[in-house]
Amino acid sequence: MSHRAGFVNIIGNPNVGKSTLMNAFVGERLSIITSKAQTTRHRILGIVNGEDFQVVLSDTPGIIKPAYQLQESMMDFVKSAFDDADVLLYLVELGEKELKDEGFFKKITHTEIPVLLLINKIDKGDEQKLVEAVQLWEEKVPNAEVFAISALENFGVSQVFQRIVELLPESPPFYPKDQLTDKPERFFVNETIREKILLHYKKEIPYAVEIDTEEFLEDEKIIRIRSVIMVERETQKGIIIGHKGSALKRVGVEARKDLEKFFGKQIHLELYVKVNKNWRSNEKQLRRFGYNN
Repeated sequence: MSHRAGFVNIIGNPNVGKSTLMNAFVGERLSIITSKAQTTRHRILGIVNGEDFQVVLSDTPGIIKPAYQLQESMMDFVKSAFDDADVLLYLVELGEKELKDEGFFKKITHTEIPVLLLINKIDKGDEQKLVEAVQLWEEKVPNAEVFAISALENFGVSQVFQRIVELLPESPPFYPKDQLTDKPERFFVNETIREKILLHYKKEIPYAVEIDTEEFLEDEKIIRIRSVIMVERETQKGIIIGHKGSALKRVGVEARKDLEKFFGKQIHLELYVKVNKNWRSNEKQLRRFGYNN
């Protein structure tokens, strides 16, 4: 029996549902999801194995115009999506009419890579709106196959996945068949904590935050974790901690519950807050946090 394997890269504007789609394909919560733009900062791989196929999915940051060094690094992850893709998934939201970066759009319309254009969130509109969207995108991206889906409701996802498998080249698997992702455990700890901060803090705070898990000690029944929340200014540190530590405690409790589900074990989580001035514009710091690699 022949075996198919390949890289499938998901790109699109912020907030179109790339992470929701990735998680729907994988059947696990690998990418964090919030309503805020720039939730995804890294390129995250999710691996789906079948008897005769391996799909390596890549969730990239939303396409934006970079304003500082961190965002430049995020866009480097997106650019690399064209380098190794066997299939490109271009995700748009129902009602959306353009990609925020003209250069990327040109690349999509001129690429030799098979492109599946997915109109997501179709549960948010009516049939007329969908017909118009399909027509618009078929004209704009004539090299793409167009699918209508709702990643959140899991509508149309299995049809897209079936088409992905058909388009994969014949190849042995790239990763062991029991592997789910390319990221280490600490990465998911960091992302889970960051998700809670995105959900509970406003304005600039979530974007000034990075998480560093300094300790991850796993026993048979419990995992002991110590993580540091990095902020850029003293005032941000005070906001993260909150009155008598109440805000930080809420982040810790919610993150611990999610991590217990993810790892299937009891979690002991300690959180600290430190000031790391201007880390978003510091190349050395960005390298340390896994950007600019």
